[in-house]
Amino acid sequence: MASRSPRSRSDRARPAGARSTRPARRPKQSPGTGPQITSRAVILLSVVLLLVASYTASFRAWWGARQELQSTRSERVVLKAEIKQLEEQKQRFEDPAFIKQQARERFGWVMPGEVGYRVIGADGSVRGQVPELDEPPEVRTPQWYDRLWGTVETAGRDAGDTAPSPDINSKPLKEGQ
Repeated sequence: MASRSPRSRSDRARPAGARSTRPARRPKQSPGTGPQITSRAVILLSVVLLLVASYTASFRAWWGARQELQSTRSERVVLKAEIKQLEEQKQRFEDPAFIKQQARERFGWVMPGEVGYRVIGADGSVRGQVPELDEPPEVRTPQWYDRLWGTVETAGRDAGDTAPSPDINSKPLKEGQ
């Protein structure tokens, strides 16, 4: 009888370099021991979080500057359009015919020899379009002037005195002075 080698029958049929199709056996893990977080993983995770935080702040600053730049550009476009419109209006006011037209429309003026008419209703109010002048700008005393005048008024008073001091010229002079 022939002696048997430690190889099984399936191993004999396979060439020496071929692998088996059976899955490799894994060592049994005890329950409750899963993948462990190593100190390298913690350090790597903290470095990644630190980088994300620093880049987030930089990105926010960049985004704010970008938004400000876009708003400034749009404001610039609006201002250029307004400047162009004002220059065109300035050119129109250099034309004497346009000035006459505006005087007729805005102020109700008429040329010498023309007769201007206004229709007045039974209640005494003017009917139709009534040209009106713009309100004159409000004249206001500058703030510095008010402060200066306040110092002039308080210059003759004592610290505890609330009434204005009498005028020097209004005091009666004693004889011999």
